[in-house]
Amino acid sequence: MKQQKGFTLIELLVVIAIIGILSSVVLASLNSARLKGRDAKRVSDMGQVKLALELYFDSNRTYPVEAAGTLASTSVAGAALVTSGFMQAIPIDPTAAGIYMYSGTATTYVLRAQLEDTQNTVLDGDVDDADALGIDCQDTTSPFYCVRP
Repeated sequence: MKQQKGFTLIELLVVIAIIGILSSVVLASLNSARLKGRDAKRVSDMGQVKLALELYFDSNRTYPVEAAGTLASTSVAGAALVTSGFMQAIPIDPTAAGIYMYSGTATTYVLRAQLEDTQNTVLDGDVDDADALGIDCQDTTSPFYCVRP
């Protein structure tokens, strides 16, 4: 009697199931890393804008004055930073849904970015005013990262 070489159907199904479980674990870890990466970019963007605002203030003795609104190249603050040469372009949030907010007077300002990770440690040291110059910075509804001068 000849014995055939190869795998049984059960063995193949077990191997496919193990590969499926391993790939789902890897994908879950990858999504978490992507989320943290997007949040790191947001924090970095806020730092760059803050530096540009401080350079603007050093040159003009005032911050760009604007009511609470979206920070973009078309906004008053964004246009002032770009045309003055303190920034090449206003950074854009890594997701299409997120926006950066700015509100400023001649002597102070508030920048805000919405993070995805509610446990991000950077939230422990940011501004948490209920109404900082017209921008809600409390972390109760969403994880808002806010900075001031």
